[in-house]
Amino acid sequence: MKTDFFEKLSGEFGEQALSNLTGYVMTLGRNLVAAVIIYFVGKFIIGKILKLVRSIMQRRGVEPSLYTFLNSLLTIALYFVLVIAIVSVLGVETSSLVALFASAGVAVGMALSGTLQNFAGGVMILIFRPYRVGDFIEAQGFAGTVKEIQIFSTIMTTPDNQTIIIPNGGLSTGTIKNSTKALRRRVDIDVEVAYGTKPEAVREVLNSICESEPRLLTGDDTPVAIPLTAMSASSIVFCLRVWVKAEDYWPVKFDLTERIYTSLTAAGIEIPFQQIDVHMK
Repeated sequence: MKTDFFEKLSGEFGEQALSNLTGYVMTLGRNLVAAVIIYFVGKFIIGKILKLVRSIMQRRGVEPSLYTFLNSLLTIALYFVLVIAIVSVLGVETSSLVALFASAGVAVGMALSGTLQNFAGGVMILIFRPYRVGDFIEAQGFAGTVKEIQIFSTIMTTPDNQTIIIPNGGLSTGTIKNSTKALRRRVDIDVEVAYGTKPEAVREVLNSICESEPRLLTGDDTPVAIPLTAMSASSIVFCLRVWVKAEDYWPVKFDLTERIYTSLTAAGIEIPFQQIDVHMK
């Protein structure tokens, strides 16, 4: 009698266990099939998104270094979302996993706050382009030609061939003087002559120098001007203002300065020394 009872009980438990196992296997199978489908569909969608982003960046002429970084960042983010979706379909609790990654992200962000600021500055510079490679800029107390714009810093070379590396965070929030962004620049040269010199004589010499300089721009919107700008302690000051192409600024400035000195001297116009007249009573 007892044997029949145990056999019946074991049979019922066996059938229930088999039924539960069958249900679990079928559910797991459905979840696995769904996960595989989600993986391939998600991978297809991610490929389309990355292709769209790539075409948009290429049309807008985004810098290659910025595109590569953003493409990697977007790829990681999209595949992370895909992994979370697959894990969720398989029945694994994802809230704790997401919370763990969020906490880790906050900790990393706090530890790398300065680096992230430089990264954000690099992205802003590469998108809005306040300067480009080859531009001569002044920023953060330094002046030089931009040689490379990286994600975290900008590398430039000074006129005496020193390499300066400036973090992009300060560049993106500070003042930048870009001397080569415009296609043309105005050259201003102060010319000091002695008191008693006739202004017409000074302008005649300066105009003759400008007429013989082929690199000057002499259109209606780029006139040559020679105003008398100041009367200092020992001289009167004229300012020669001429326009040139941006790349000709320094060569023209240096050449004109030397020619002004030699021409004024040849014309007998005195270039005074700094002097003080003392009257004794």
